[in-house]
Amino acid sequence: MSASIQWQKSSFSGGDGPNCVEVAQHEGDIVMRESDSPESVIVTSRDNLAAFIAGVKAGEFDHLIA
Repeated sequence: MSASIQWQKSSFSGGDGPNCVEVAQHEGDIVMRESDSPESVIVTSRDNLAAFIAGVKAGEFDHLIA
């Protein structure tokens, strides 16, 4: 990944503390990483991210935390 990526931290991450989820756009994709492990980057499309978020909101993954 390029150093020129403008990472944005989640507002739920508490600013500059550890355990921050960061997202950005890069070459038409959405990239995500955990601030504690910035070398591990997940790459997805806008459509796939939107589908995942819709699934989370609909409770499709609730069984994973029960």
